Amino acid sequence: MAFQIPRGTQDVLPGDSEKWQYVEHIARSLCSRYGYQEIRTPIFEHTELFLRGVGDTTDIVQKEMYTFEDKGGRALTLRPEGTAPVVRAFVEHKLYGSPNQPLKLYYSGPMFRYERPEAGRFRQFVQFGVEALGSSDPAIDAEVMALAMHIYEALGLKRVRLVMNSLGDLDSRRAHREALVRHFSSRIHELCSDCQMRLRTNPLRILDCKKDRDHELMATAPSILDYLNDESRAYFEKVKQYLTALGIPFVIDARLVRGLDYYNHTTFEIMSEAEGFGAAATLCGGGRYNGLVQEIGGPETPGIGFALSIERLLAALDAEGVELPVESGLDCYVVAVGKRAKDEAVRLVYALRRAGLRVDQDYLDRKLKAQLKAAHRLGALFVAIIGDEELERQEAAVKHMASGEQTNVPLGELAHFLLERIGKEE
Repeated sequence: MAFQIPRGTQDVLPGDSEKWQYVEHIARSLCSRYGYQEIRTPIFEHTELFLRGVGDTTDIVQKEMYTFEDKGGRALTLRPEGTAPVVRAFVEHKLYGSPNQPLKLYYSGPMFRYERPEAGRFRQFVQFGVEALGSSDPAIDAEVMALAMHIYEALGLKRVRLVMNSLGDLDSRRAHREALVRHFSSRIHELCSDCQMRLRTNPLRILDCKKDRDHELMATAPSILDYLNDESRAYFEKVKQYLTALGIPFVIDARLVRGLDYYNHTTFEIMSEAEGFGAAATLCGGGRYNGLVQEIGGPETPGIGFALSIERLLAALDAEGVELPVESGLDCYVVAVGKRAKDEAVRLVYALRRAGLRVDQDYLDRKLKAQLKAAHRLGALFVAIIGDEELERQEAAVKHMASGEQTNVPLGELAHFLLERIGKEE
């Protein structure tokens, strides 16, 4: 039988994988510039981590997690998001005791959610995210958002928009919750079954409903911004002040609540406004989660972070027509004519690679013309041709593919010649 890829997943093939490598390289480089270090966690964790960390009333936990029982009878879950595993590692390894605080981390890797596959949405997807743990300074909220925006800017995106909100502290959210219950209770039967359940468990998440987003009750729902106490309002004003000082434009959306239970104070999303991008316009989301470390068993520790989708980032680049400067092609293709030349080519190709050049050769015993065509298809800048006559003189006939200019170069000087010519061209 012919096997096909599971629904909601994708193969990243050569030609596209270079784009993935490039955007990940840019994101990693900027994280390093901002003082963030990489952390790697397992792709599966104990299910209880996500029940407590993400929230057992969220769509992720109730509908989307890939959970299984191992041979020891333990409930394990393929990670649906990256924050809870990072916080688990933070607590387990007592990183809160590090002298370098706040602890600033980044991660990259596959996440898994059982969702309806559609454009820009997969069941296995790759997230790049950052977490800053240990500071309740609104300046680090601004830094985290600035880093996310910097990544998109560095990759050439122009039509992106930062949208933010404040969910306030516990007292603010409690007052807002009571107002939401009063607002929705009398007509909750007009909303979907999920919203009816959320009214009892987490009324704030009614505002995040995709089915009923256009219902009139949503438009008239009480705004969290009207229920912020003085401390929460001052915090939010400081975050906005810092973003303004950094020259980063933003839009306030009082309905932005995000889909996870651990958020408080600052929440934000970065949206694509590119034409034709489609419904999956959210490129990045994040916010502050001051109670999560305690929930997972650690000491009281504030935190903030974001996660961005690599798939949606690449789709946004395509929508804006951004061409990434990915490396492709070869520096040199060694063309060997004859058995003796083939033996020498094996040694020569290895030596050129050791010198730092991107080099390949023929492995199908093709004729001269076919090898030259292969060099052209592979985008080689130069070809180095060796045959019996060249071997006698210990030289290679080096041809510049673009100009057709050809030069005889001693084999022992070939690496230096190529490095010098390529350096001049770059």
